[in-house]
Amino acid sequence: MPKIVLHTKVNAPLEVVFDLARSIDLHQDSLQHTKEKAIAGRTTGLVEEGETVTWEAVHFGIKQQLTSLITDVRPHQFFADELVSGAFKHFRHEHHFSSQEDGSTLMKDIFDYDSPLGWLGHLADFLFLEKYMTRLLEQRNHFLKQTAEDGSWKELPGM
Repeated sequence: MPKIVLHTKVNAPLEVVFDLARSIDLHQDSLQHTKEKAIAGRTTGLVEEGETVTWEAVHFGIKQQLTSLITDVRPHQFFADELVSGAFKHFRHEHHFSSQEDGSTLMKDIFDYDSPLGWLGHLADFLFLEKYMTRLLEQRNHFLKQTAEDGSWKELPGM
């Protein structure tokens, strides 16, 4: 079961970074190349505990849908989302946030997942899927960092 752990330093206040990480609109903007779109559940604004989001996107040339549930929210420190249905056998994505002495925010992602199809899924992880998922998360974090630091976050719904 792969586990991807990323650390991203963002030169913005904790509250802004926390809310941007919960923003449906920022998520869609950050993954435009996959045509990522929220199509059911919460479709705009900031996700809250107990809400679901159904995403539609194109990965590996195939249109896919994935529904996740926001299972835990501790304002400005942590939130998690978990798979309800979709291509993975299981996933949990934890988002951790901490203020740094210099006024920046450290964002830590832990994406723990299990691919379907037994040994074929494990082979896919080894060959390409873990790298693909890491790049997607890095791209999203880079976009979030840029949006937080340049002030364009103020234009997003819910912010």
